[in-house]
Amino acid sequence: MIDHAHDLAAVREATDRLLSATVKLDDVTAAEPSRLPGWSRGHVLVHLSRNADALVNVLQGRPMYADSETRDRDIERDAPRPLTEQLADLRESAARFLAAAAAPADWSRTITMRNGVTDSASRVPFRRWIEVDLHHVDLGIGYELEDLPDEFVAREIDFLAERFGRHPEVVSTGLTADDGRFWTTGGGAEGPAVAVRGPAPELLGWLAGRRDGSVLKVDGGPLPVLPPL
Repeated sequence: MIDHAHDLAAVREATDRLLSATVKLDDVTAAEPSRLPGWSRGHVLVHLSRNADALVNVLQGRPMYADSETRDRDIERDAPRPLTEQLADLRESAARFLAAAAAPADWSRTITMRNGVTDSASRVPFRRWIEVDLHHVDLGIGYELEDLPDEFVAREIDFLAERFGRHPEVVSTGLTADDGRFWTTGGGAEGPAVAVRGPAPELLGWLAGRRDGSVLKVDGGPLPVLPPL
């Protein structure tokens, strides 16, 4: 069972980590490339701010974004802002999300995300945790997949394994972490099943498109090519 209150506490901790790290940037380093193709660190910071506001919309029954074009235009417009503006926006938008999530609500209700995807409201805090911690890694400022909380790594592998489950482009794939934890994914494509093994952060990095999987051990065939998230 999803514990939204637990996840909200984790969001607060992840946000504090992010803010503590980003205050060490300056206008020059904030404008440098992030690890996401085509995005500067400023793009990542704006995206995090707008995602917080978008999740407020979701919790309050409004569309997540007005439309994809507006979302993309806002990110491009605000990416070059001075760092002081970026951090103020990040801090204030994070506070708005936490305030909205603290309001009494039916956490079992169904909410609608982008592209018509539906989910339980109780999963929204974890979705925000994913955004904050993974994009912290994407900034390339010293926080790595290996620094992510172990609980987060396991649950995000759960989340992504479910997302790719029965995907028509992915063969049946077993995932085993070095500590013995096991997941299955894929299964919608024809072909022999493969077994993938490695450190849990590396498994997460491959599933999330943050690493190429070259250090993972694969039996039964090549490492599957995963579709974009």
